[in-house]
Amino acid sequence: MTDSESVITADLVRDLLREQHPDLAELALREVAGGWGNQMWRLGDELAVRLQRMDPTPDPQLKERRWLPVLAPRLPLPVPTPVRCGEPSARFPKHWTVMTWVPGEPLDHGAISRDDHAADTLAGFLRALHVQAPAQAPTAEDRGAHPRSCADGFERFFQAAAPDDVAADVRAVWDDAVAARAWEGPPVWVHGDLHPANVLVSEGTLSGVVDFGDMCAGDPAWDLAAAWVLLPAGAAARFFEAYAHADEEAIRRARGLAALKSLFLMLMGRNGDRGLPGGKPHWGPAGRAALDRVLKGV
Repeated sequence: MTDSESVITADLVRDLLREQHPDLAELALREVAGGWGNQMWRLGDELAVRLQRMDPTPDPQLKERRWLPVLAPRLPLPVPTPVRCGEPSARFPKHWTVMTWVPGEPLDHGAISRDDHAADTLAGFLRALHVQAPAQAPTAEDRGAHPRSCADGFERFFQAAAPDDVAADVRAVWDDAVAARAWEGPPVWVHGDLHPANVLVSEGTLSGVVDFGDMCAGDPAWDLAAAWVLLPAGAAARFFEAYAHADEEAIRRARGLAALKSLFLMLMGRNGDRGLPGGKPHWGPAGRAALDRVLKGV
């Protein structure tokens, strides 16, 4: 427990609903496992309550409130959309939002068995998302930029988690991404945080995408890294063929960013093994599997 973390209980969530949205307050309420920056509670069959927990600012939730209603209608997979806003109060001095519930199992607890279908589905989703963002779209220093802007983060993850047996190969992939030409098109909408806990699966394929708190305008390579981070071995080539808009330079950047994300998953797994706050023990094997896919290339 830290100073920035609030204790969120079913009674608290129920009280907040009674105060601000009493017509929803008597729906069934069930805690959803997982979550770090925000905590989720299932509300009835079709809704969820998303409460700011470890996020130091409300910006991720406010971004979702502002932009998901704009993006959701054009996306071919279900995504959560806000239906009610919860404002800070004496009872809970942080933001919270009632959103639509997206059914499915998080990929970090599920699996993809229909490889080609999942590759085509992810490609279709990202083609629809990666359109030119408006001038008012949010930007981020740590998302959506060229890999070279993340050199410090890569070094941190590399030193903490890179396996000795493949460290030189991981370094080579990253160096190649840093050397790749920058994105020359207009900034496009980027999810920014596509990892196994933020996509849902059903019947062996992708069925939804959640947690748009890091969405921003930038380089689509940030999301193209999901070809290795999310899809089974051998599916990256099918994905890029279906996506059809990634040149060699974008693939080089995406592969390096996939290495960075894989190391992050491995570090979170290691933290979980050590019992550290926010650690996820099951992310370690997922991160190593993703790193192995990265090193095999497209």
